[in-house]
Amino acid sequence: MGIVAGLDSAPDFTRIVVCDADTGTVLKQGYAPHPVENPQGAGRPSDVDPQAWLYSLGEAAGGGLLEGVQAIGVSAQANALVPLDAQGNTVRPAMVGADKRTQVAAADLINALGGREAWAQAVGSVPQAAHPVTKLRWLARTEPENAARTAVLLQAHDWLVWQLLGRPMRRTTDRGGASGTGYWAAATGTYRPDLVELALGHQTMLPEVIGPADAAGATPEGLLISAGTGETMAAAFGLGIGLGDAVVSLGASGSVMAVHPEALYDPDGMITALADATGMHLPVVTTLNAVRTLRGTAELLGLPDLESLSDLAMKSTPGSHGLVLLPYLEGERTPNLPHTAGTLVGLRRESMKPEHLARAAFEGMLCGLADALDVLRGRGVEVRRVFLLGQAAELPAVQAAAPSLFGAQVMVPQPADYAAIGSARQAAWALGVSQGTLDPRTPPAWQGAAAQVLEPGEDLAVGQAVRQQFVSVREQTHPGAFRT
Repeated sequence: MGIVAGLDSAPDFTRIVVCDADTGTVLKQGYAPHPVENPQGAGRPSDVDPQAWLYSLGEAAGGGLLEGVQAIGVSAQANALVPLDAQGNTVRPAMVGADKRTQVAAADLINALGGREAWAQAVGSVPQAAHPVTKLRWLARTEPENAARTAVLLQAHDWLVWQLLGRPMRRTTDRGGASGTGYWAAATGTYRPDLVELALGHQTMLPEVIGPADAAGATPEGLLISAGTGETMAAAFGLGIGLGDAVVSLGASGSVMAVHPEALYDPDGMITALADATGMHLPVVTTLNAVRTLRGTAELLGLPDLESLSDLAMKSTPGSHGLVLLPYLEGERTPNLPHTAGTLVGLRRESMKPEHLARAAFEGMLCGLADALDVLRGRGVEVRRVFLLGQAAELPAVQAAAPSLFGAQVMVPQPADYAAIGSARQAAWALGVSQGTLDPRTPPAWQGAAAQVLEPGEDLAVGQAVRQQFVSVREQTHPGAFRT
């Protein structure tokens, strides 16, 4: 069918993969960091000139990397708000990431609509600092002149697609990207312009939401540009996850997501109802404490790195000799305990050893993520396999405990640029549809991620006993705070 490319514009770099459109085999790769902004530390790191993304893209594609490519897909960091004026110029730098400046604006918006349940029912998510709708509220309150000039709202991948197409009158996005804005409802597939007005003070033009296999357009040279999507959705597509699969991502905070045929409404707002890149749904549950729990424990024990912490934890046994760590070090989102602190229970003379605390840190982190998995299971989401992502997924202490604590087969994918691969797969889909060789309802059948497979095996009963002890301590310490 041809050759396609996928690019992922992450917060700090751009990666490009060039793939065979039929098989997904990676033929070539490119990489470039984003230009360093404010090298002296001046300014605000949550403000980024979008031109930096284009510069990095050009560097990554240098040396003829895209020669022979027929279609390209774009993914980019989620939650990056790019406000444009009526002429298509950026009103101000893009606001990216979980911008702490907007925390008050998030609480303001929640109250303005009548609480968390009202937001969950309206768009499937509750405003947080990272959401574009929250950044709009901050813009209206803090930079009213810029807010008044804002006429068009794009996200990072929308803006990049628009630039690649030569800034046409038509601006597009996809379901995945739209579902993370806070003003598009995955359950109904429609925008809520009233929420834009609630946040910004007036309505704006919003990009057209096109289908997963649709093309956003073609360049004058005939290069097809697919719909594009958010980085999370592209990575899920690149991994090849489907019904029955969940993804647990181990960053400083943690997230659990799964493919589901319908949007999930959660009155407590623990579930964020995202759409995926294929026409399905991608409910997400987030914890605030994952690898930061491990790093904090390593520092407490005077260990230089997480590998040393893992080695120490492997000298203990499941259950950590009775130690149970509730890892709510930064407060917590799941359960919703924003002002709480971590709790260590079960101290006895025989348990007061470094290896038992190290093991309790790993078990506490994974049990917290198992709680998040149970939120999805409690809403009817089937979980047969768990894909474990992040550098910490390679640690022996994580791999030893995760299958039995999660109660499922665990897959640890080999390192790869899955967001870029997912973008390339989307490009191959759009190309195949345009050529009449693929059905718009069925994506190309690329092989999924190669992965190490870990089974619960005989440890399942032991792991579930450890999990029940964690749940018991959680309920005693925070009664009624968690329900699935």
